[in-house]
Amino acid sequence: MTLEIAQSTPTARAIGALVEAQYALGPVVDAEFLRRSFNQVYRLTFASGQRVVARLSAERPRGPANVAFEAAVLAHWHAHGCPVSRCLPTSAGVMAVAVALPEGERPLMLFEFFDGEFTGEALPDVAAFGRGLAALHQAGQTYQGVSSLYALDLEHLLVRPVQWLLQAPTLTAELRPQFEALVQRLHSRILALGPLTQVLGHGDAHGQNNFVVNGPHGERQAVFFDFDDAGPGYLAYELAVYAWSMHPHSVDGVMSDQAQARWRHFLAAYREVGAVSQADLAAMPLFMAVRHIWLLGEYAGRVPVWGTQAMPTDYLRRQADMLTQWENLTLPA
Repeated sequence: MTLEIAQSTPTARAIGALVEAQYALGPVVDAEFLRRSFNQVYRLTFASGQRVVARLSAERPRGPANVAFEAAVLAHWHAHGCPVSRCLPTSAGVMAVAVALPEGERPLMLFEFFDGEFTGEALPDVAAFGRGLAALHQAGQTYQGVSSLYALDLEHLLVRPVQWLLQAPTLTAELRPQFEALVQRLHSRILALGPLTQVLGHGDAHGQNNFVVNGPHGERQAVFFDFDDAGPGYLAYELAVYAWSMHPHSVDGVMSDQAQARWRHFLAAYREVGAVSQADLAAMPLFMAVRHIWLLGEYAGRVPVWGTQAMPTDYLRRQADMLTQWENLTLPA
């Protein structure tokens, strides 16, 4: 009897051996498995002292990994002076290696390794994060390379994710209509705002997918990585992801004064480089809820790998109550 495999986990040693064979970077002297989330991420060190990050893309409900676009847009941003972790080519000049695994082929990509600290509470670092994100958006306006497989529109962020959520084994018949009605209201309210600004964005800029480091002249500078969810989409969503990350994820949660100060600094620093319209500002609280529904849908898609207790029914009930409260959120401008 052959067992079906949802997702296997190669060892760091196996990934190191594969990279040695496929990349002209020399012997791997140390390999470390960093984390398992939506993807599996490894750190490799070569005899030369060079370090890289290896990412083995996982199967996701949205479809295949966006590897060709990701590599091309990272090269574009780097060429325009944006500090990003670029994709490294194999010895054959390709940007991804198809790894044969029990569940099927999955792409492996190598990226430049950076040291640093995530965006924390220091306001100069928050401002550097805001300016850096705006610079990505500005440079993205001239991108003409490989098209993204995905547009970060309402279909991608809201409509399809709630369908995956509705199929979760732990979602009860009582909760399903609550989530369906919530999504319909969010969808209608966002469309009612009229045309919103579109950017080529990171897609997951919550302050932990970048480091803040000292730049060449001592200034604080954001260095971005993990562009697995990058693509064209709403500016309001791109900025709301940071607010979403700071707002308490509870029914009666209120953003602290410190978090509000960080949000103001982030938004003000962003607007030093890029414009934010009143319609975009009005949409951001709605996109905080959209972001959370997107994440719930992604979690639902991972049930075969993580198990049903990654999103138990009592947790989903709290999310429905919280998101209903979030419909009336406001953010300091």
